[in-house]
Amino acid sequence: MKKGIHPSNYRLVVFKDMSNDNMILTKSCANTKEKVVYTDGNEYDVVKLEISNTSHPYFTGKLKLVDTAGRVDKFMNKYKRYNKNNK
Repeated sequence: MKKGIHPSNYRLVVFKDMSNDNMILTKSCANTKEKVVYTDGNEYDVVKLEISNTSHPYFTGKLKLVDTAGRVDKFMNKYKRYNKNNK
């Protein structure tokens, strides 16, 4: 292996899925500012995830509805003056 190209802060890190509080302990060099106590009782740096394989609809087979109507309405209101049909 080449020397000097690999990160020096490679360590055990917990990745925590915030939607269902599932935690995965693995090695990483991701920068973190927070720590969490893992199920083994030790404290590790934590990387918070919005979604993981334990909460993603593709892997779970469950459809999770996301309310996008508010975002669509906000977009339409913002750009309604540019709409050609709205004269």
